[in-house]
Amino acid sequence: MEKNRRSDLDSLDLKLLDILQREGALSAAEVASRVRQSTTTCWRRIQHLEQAGVIRSRVALLDRGALGLDVTIFAHVKLASTGRDAIAKFEEAIRDRSEVLECYTLTGEWDFLLKIVTKNIKSFEAFYLDYLSRIPYVQSVNSSVAVTVIKESTALPLR
Repeated sequence: MEKNRRSDLDSLDLKLLDILQREGALSAAEVASRVRQSTTTCWRRIQHLEQAGVIRSRVALLDRGALGLDVTIFAHVKLASTGRDAIAKFEEAIRDRSEVLECYTLTGEWDFLLKIVTKNIKSFEAFYLDYLSRIPYVQSVNSSVAVTVIKESTALPLR
């Protein structure tokens, strides 16, 4: 049975997921100790959650500031046309750009929301002028620079 819905997950699965999303580098033995289960049970459960696609990957979260990536921009993008071809071309153009951390399609006035990270405003300006504004069908871009991070998390609400 493939676990792909929250209703298919039991309380142990949710505990394992909560621990792993906060501390993904823990070994199966360390996770087992925290949930008071055997290492084998935890390892099997984690393997099953990975195979079912509930756990997509385990990554290291890096500090942007420590890497000199000090500017975060949220850009709303409006396309001149919202046909399948226009949307597909925009998605293809954005997908492999490392500056774009997240891209969402939206309902309402704007078609896409991008979360972009750069070294500074000049590097964002270069990205915008040399790349983003030149993508076919882009009609307008409205960008906002994040000033202060109040909350930033990758942990999903499991409880």
